[in-house]
Amino acid sequence: LQNDHKALMKQVEEALHQLHAREKEKHAKDEAEALAEAMSQNQSLPQAFAKVNAVTPGSPAGVSGLQVDDEIVEFGSVNVNNFQNLQNIATVVQHSEGRPLSVTVIRSGKKVHVGLTPKRWAGKGLLGCNIIPLQR
Repeated sequence: LQNDHKALMKQVEEALHQLHAREKEKHAKDEAEALAEAMSQNQSLPQAFAKVNAVTPGSPAGVSGLQVDDEIVEFGSVNVNNFQNLQNIATVVQHSEGRPLSVTVIRSGKKVHVGLTPKRWAGKGLLGCNIIPLQR
Protein backbone atom coordinates (compact mmCIF):
# COMPACT_ATOMS: atom_id res chain seq x y z
CA LEU A 1 0.00 0.00 0.00
CA GLN A 2 2.86 2.35 0.92
CA ASN A 3 4.64 1.62 -2.39
CA ASP A 4 1.48 2.34 -4.41
CA HIS A 5 1.15 5.69 -2.62
CA LYS A 6 4.81 6.59 -3.35
CA ALA A 7 4.45 5.70 -7.03
CA LEU A 8 1.23 7.67 -7.34
CA MET A 9 2.75 10.74 -5.64
CA LYS A 10 5.76 10.54 -7.97
CA GLN A 11 3.42 10.55 -11.00
CA VAL A 12 1.54 13.57 -9.61
CA GLU A 13 4.84 15.40 -8.98
CA GLU A 14 6.08 14.73 -12.54
CA ALA A 15 2.76 15.87 -14.02
CA LEU A 16 2.93 19.09 -11.99
CA HIS A 17 6.49 19.76 -13.18
CA GLN A 18 5.43 19.28 -16.81
CA LEU A 19 2.39 21.51 -16.36
CA HIS A 20 4.45 24.34 -14.86
CA ALA A 21 7.18 23.99 -17.50
CA ARG A 22 4.58 24.32 -20.28
CA GLU A 23 3.03 27.35 -18.54
CA LYS A 24 6.48 28.97 -18.20
CA GLU A 25 7.18 28.41 -21.94
CA LYS A 26 3.78 29.85 -22.86
CA HIS A 27 4.39 32.92 -20.64
CA ALA A 28 7.82 33.53 -22.23
CA LYS A 29 6.29 33.21 -25.72
CA ASP A 30 3.48 35.64 -24.82
CA GLU A 31 6.02 38.16 -23.49
CA ALA A 32 8.09 37.87 -26.68
CA GLU A 33 4.96 38.45 -28.81
CA ALA A 34 3.95 41.49 -26.72
CA LEU A 35 7.45 42.94 -27.07
CA ALA A 36 7.42 42.38 -30.84
CA GLU A 37 4.02 44.08 -31.07
CA ALA A 38 5.24 47.05 -29.04
CA MET A 39 8.27 47.39 -31.31
CA SER A 40 6.09 47.32 -34.44
CA GLN A 41 3.86 50.04 -32.94
CA ASN A 42 6.94 52.21 -32.32
CA GLN A 43 7.84 51.79 -35.98
CA SER A 44 4.38 52.97 -36.99
CA LEU A 45 4.36 56.30 -35.14
CA PRO A 46 2.38 58.88 -37.10
CA GLN A 47 4.35 61.37 -39.15
CA ALA A 48 4.99 64.77 -37.60
CA PHE A 49 4.67 68.00 -39.61
CA ALA A 50 6.00 70.59 -37.16
CA LYS A 51 8.24 70.93 -34.13
CA VAL A 52 8.14 73.06 -30.97
CA ASN A 53 11.44 74.93 -30.66
CA ALA A 54 10.61 77.28 -27.76
CA VAL A 55 8.10 77.34 -24.87
CA THR A 56 7.71 80.32 -22.54
CA PRO A 57 7.27 79.30 -18.88
CA GLY A 58 3.87 80.38 -17.51
CA SER A 59 2.34 80.62 -20.99
CA PRO A 60 -0.70 78.54 -22.05
CA ALA A 61 1.68 76.16 -23.89
CA GLY A 62 3.96 75.89 -20.85
CA VAL A 63 1.04 75.26 -18.47
CA SER A 64 -0.39 72.56 -20.77
CA GLY A 65 2.88 70.60 -20.68
CA LEU A 66 4.10 71.25 -24.22
CA GLN A 67 7.90 70.87 -24.33
CA VAL A 68 10.75 71.99 -26.58
CA ASP A 69 11.54 69.37 -29.29
CA ASP A 70 7.99 67.92 -29.20
CA GLU A 71 7.14 66.91 -32.78
CA ILE A 72 3.54 67.81 -33.60
CA VAL A 73 1.45 65.06 -35.20
CA GLU A 74 -1.99 66.67 -34.76
CA PHE A 75 -2.86 70.22 -33.76
CA GLY A 76 -6.64 70.39 -33.42
CA SER A 77 -7.92 69.61 -36.91
CA VAL A 78 -4.49 70.07 -38.56
CA ASN A 79 -2.52 66.91 -39.32
CA VAL A 80 0.21 65.76 -41.72
CA ASN A 81 -2.36 65.22 -44.52
CA ASN A 82 -3.82 68.76 -44.54
CA PHE A 83 -0.88 70.86 -43.28
CA GLN A 84 0.48 73.35 -45.83
CA ASN A 85 2.12 76.04 -43.69
CA LEU A 86 2.11 77.55 -40.20
CA GLN A 87 -0.89 79.70 -41.16
CA ASN A 88 -3.01 76.52 -40.80
CA ILE A 89 -2.05 76.31 -37.12
CA ALA A 90 -2.52 80.06 -36.60
CA THR A 91 -6.07 79.83 -37.98
CA VAL A 92 -6.96 76.91 -35.68
CA VAL A 93 -5.51 78.82 -32.68
CA GLN A 94 -7.49 81.99 -33.48
CA HIS A 95 -10.75 80.06 -33.87
CA SER A 96 -10.13 78.14 -30.62
CA GLU A 97 -9.37 81.01 -28.26
CA GLY A 98 -10.62 80.03 -24.79
CA ARG A 99 -11.54 76.48 -25.92
CA PRO A 100 -9.34 73.42 -25.32
CA LEU A 101 -7.51 71.98 -28.32
CA SER A 102 -6.31 68.40 -28.61
CA VAL A 103 -2.62 68.36 -29.55
CA THR A 104 -0.81 65.08 -30.24
CA VAL A 105 2.99 65.11 -30.17
CA ILE A 106 5.84 62.62 -30.38
CA ARG A 107 8.08 63.01 -27.33
CA SER A 108 11.07 60.69 -26.81
CA GLY A 109 9.68 58.17 -29.31
CA LYS A 110 6.25 58.02 -27.65
CA LYS A 111 2.89 59.47 -28.69
CA VAL A 112 1.66 62.01 -26.10
CA HIS A 113 -1.69 63.86 -25.98
CA VAL A 114 -1.68 67.42 -24.62
CA GLY A 115 -4.75 69.54 -23.86
CA LEU A 116 -3.90 73.12 -24.91
CA THR A 117 -6.24 76.09 -24.46
CA PRO A 118 -5.16 79.16 -26.51
CA LYS A 119 -5.86 82.33 -24.52
CA ARG A 120 -4.60 85.84 -23.87
CA TRP A 121 -1.82 85.97 -21.28
CA ALA A 122 0.92 88.41 -20.18
CA GLY A 123 3.14 87.52 -23.15
CA LYS A 124 2.84 87.67 -26.93
CA GLY A 125 0.35 85.54 -28.86
CA LEU A 126 -2.22 83.06 -27.59
CA LEU A 127 0.07 80.05 -27.04
CA GLY A 128 3.47 81.24 -25.80
CA CYS A 129 5.47 78.80 -27.87
CA ASN A 130 7.30 78.83 -31.17
CA ILE A 131 6.48 76.19 -33.78
CA ILE A 132 8.57 75.50 -36.88
CA PRO A 133 7.56 73.32 -39.84
CA LEU A 134 9.53 70.10 -40.33
CA GLN A 135 11.27 69.69 -43.67
CA ARG A 136 10.46 66.18 -44.95
